[in-house]
Amino acid sequence: MTDQDVRYESPVTVDRREGPHGEVVLRRRGGIYEIIANGCFLMDTSDGRSERLLVDAALAALPAGRRDPAVLIGGLGVGFSLARAAGEPRWGRISVVEREAAVIDWHRSGPLAAFSGPALADPRTEIVHADLVAYVGTTPVTYDALCLDIDNGPGWTVTEDNGGLYSPAGLLACHDRLAPGGVLAVWSARPSEAFEDALRNAGFEGVRTEEIAVARGVPDVVHLALRAA
Repeated sequence: MTDQDVRYESPVTVDRREGPHGEVVLRRRGGIYEIIANGCFLMDTSDGRSERLLVDAALAALPAGRRDPAVLIGGLGVGFSLARAAGEPRWGRISVVEREAAVIDWHRSGPLAAFSGPALADPRTEIVHADLVAYVGTTPVTYDALCLDIDNGPGWTVTEDNGGLYSPAGLLACHDRLAPGGVLAVWSARPSEAFEDALRNAGFEGVRTEEIAVARGVPDVVHLALRAA
């Protein structure tokens, strides 16, 4: 079966849950799994290049020689970012914040375990069941890197509450969660000059955007920004 055949195959619902933030659905289309939240497509297991770049670019942006950097991954998704981090021995503590219990279940005992099983078993990994916006704003813990992928972008959020993450207060909280010289990496389905300006206004340095070409339409991007050393 070709990729085009899979694209037009009817999806099969594997699981459907009602949570505090609405409906989340796991679907299978051929051998590809998709996560849908409140009717909005989030991600699938067909590629994962941009989710891996999110982690790789953050590590590359850290100061040379930093030992065992701690990374916070915002959003478990289909597990690509977590698997990439766990596959890199240079990372130290790997924390994943996920607010949907269903998504955590799909990885721990469901079909998505095929993509994240070894990473979840890694002793460096911890799963935090919490809302990312609230967690970033309240935890005293600091990290060397924040890799955030909970929406389709700063201007295309899954729920209205997520918009707080990209507000001046939310970006300031991200800045405060970073150790000096730390890096913020934010995944988006489209570039945003306005978000780059917002990062600079929040006190970040070295703001830049890396693009990942997609088959059709505008490229996926990773926005990168640094806290001063």
